[in-house]
Amino acid sequence: MTLILQPGEALPDHTAHYLSAELEHIFWGRLPCGTDSPVLSIDPGESVVIDTISHEGILEDQGRDPRRYFASHGVEPEQVLEDAVALAASDHPRDPSADGPHVTTGPLYIDGARPGDLLKVTIGELQRRVPYGVISNRHGKGALPEFPRGGHNVSIFAAVEEHDGAVAGSLAPHAGGEPSIRFDLAPFFGTIGVAVAGDSRPHSVPPGAHGGNIDIKLLTEGAALYLPVQVPGALAYVGDPHFAQGDGEVALTAMEASLRGRLQFDVVAGEDAVRLFGEQVGPIAETAEHLVPTGMDEDLDLAVQNCVRNAIALLQARWGLDPEHAYAYLSAATDFHISQVVDIVKGVHAAVRKADFRSLT
Repeated sequence: MTLILQPGEALPDHTAHYLSAELEHIFWGRLPCGTDSPVLSIDPGESVVIDTISHEGILEDQGRDPRRYFASHGVEPEQVLEDAVALAASDHPRDPSADGPHVTTGPLYIDGARPGDLLKVTIGELQRRVPYGVISNRHGKGALPEFPRGGHNVSIFAAVEEHDGAVAGSLAPHAGGEPSIRFDLAPFFGTIGVAVAGDSRPHSVPPGAHGGNIDIKLLTEGAALYLPVQVPGALAYVGDPHFAQGDGEVALTAMEASLRGRLQFDVVAGEDAVRLFGEQVGPIAETAEHLVPTGMDEDLDLAVQNCVRNAIALLQARWGLDPEHAYAYLSAATDFHISQVVDIVKGVHAAVRKADFRSLT
């Protein structure tokens, strides 16, 4: 039987900190701001195991009853997460007509983080809390305004199955069909962010300089995300867990499903941040092979331009290229990916190969 990671269960013995997704530890539809109180305080370099809840299965158009909703897809009651059931049944003050759908866990106060610094969030082990997820298309908000057809929201159930010794996602080719389509899983958090200054909580959908719902699928195990700190302590949070996503996320959601993640939080001082990355407007990611500057705007053309400018700033700061040679290198050797086109503010990210600059380090 597949292990279901209920709150507080099956935690690793070496866990120094654990943050559950109980009602006192989550935001639903909005993100933290500078006047919100942290639910956990840690020192730089410490790691936290964090439970997150997918919004799929708890929303109003699914009945706001995850046990009943997932039972319609053959999921037994004991395979539904207790914290998801509690949130759906709660009187949490989310306004479905004005707030977003996403559930985030946090915020965390990281001692010593100050505006002008970067918060480095390193992604450690990611565990699937359940063996299923949902892919949804709602309200004409995907890439194609003519979907969903018939004027009603569509949620497609996807299972996690083992085939030939490997775990994969599975999907039916049509309503009522057998789940015969197989695709790779690569879990990541769609939302990783820091609090914005002031007393107004941002909507959970559009990403920005604070990070938030950036939906960059490269942020799997071993990757890191650097976020511009905007308030003392950073007040970091994670959520919108995914099991798989294609660049663009064109239907509106990825394969949305709850994750448990081990994350390490470090602080990069402002002067070191500029030396390493240049003046970045927004988040920058890093994998073993790539540095990944980002660009965002409601206009996709402007999002691309912003990403190119941030990539040029990175190349100038890290390896001393002049702007013309940086621009030429990016055109010849760097892929620019559409992170997503469905979150109001569209996202683009570039994959700059670190190995190309071995001789300059």
